[in-house]
Amino acid sequence: MKILVLGIGNILFGDEGIGVHLSNLLKLNYAFSGENEVEIVDGGTLAQMLIPLITSYDKVLILDCVSVNNANVGDVYYFDFDNVPNIITWAGSAHEVEMLQTLRLTAINGDLPPVKIIGIIPEVIGEETAFLLSDAVKEGAKQMESLAIQYLQENNVIVKKVDDRDLQEVANGSFRGY
Repeated sequence: MKILVLGIGNILFGDEGIGVHLSNLLKLNYAFSGENEVEIVDGGTLAQMLIPLITSYDKVLILDCVSVNNANVGDVYYFDFDNVPNIITWAGSAHEVEMLQTLRLTAINGDLPPVKIIGIIPEVIGEETAFLLSDAVKEGAKQMESLAIQYLQENNVIVKKVDDRDLQEVANGSFRGY
């Protein structure tokens, strides 16, 4: 089985890049082995351009920001795309709306593999370029990381920690790619 871990977000806008930053952190800090293949991809803001990639996997885990009314910055939500809780609006930014539409389009065509989403409430999605993550999102990202590892282990992936890079350090270099 092939499993895709897909980091979504715009790394130029602080917390909004958390999906990409966390996917990079997983690449750097862990080794994956076992009967199932894991690929970790920086999906950035590519949205519909990701459809061929998404459909080539048996399972997909998406790391992203989500919007939830009356939620606190750093709150983490973990859910199936087939059963998105009503409180999740995914309306925080253009890329998130496009990602939601991308998943819906892929599902309509009957090509969408099972998708799980780990989303976090960002502090500010603004217009100023910034690589700095808010303290609340850095703290919440620890839970996101743990949930991602748990998901992979539940899918018979052997996960071994090989490094201990700091999330902000990784975020500072995400523009270079990992």
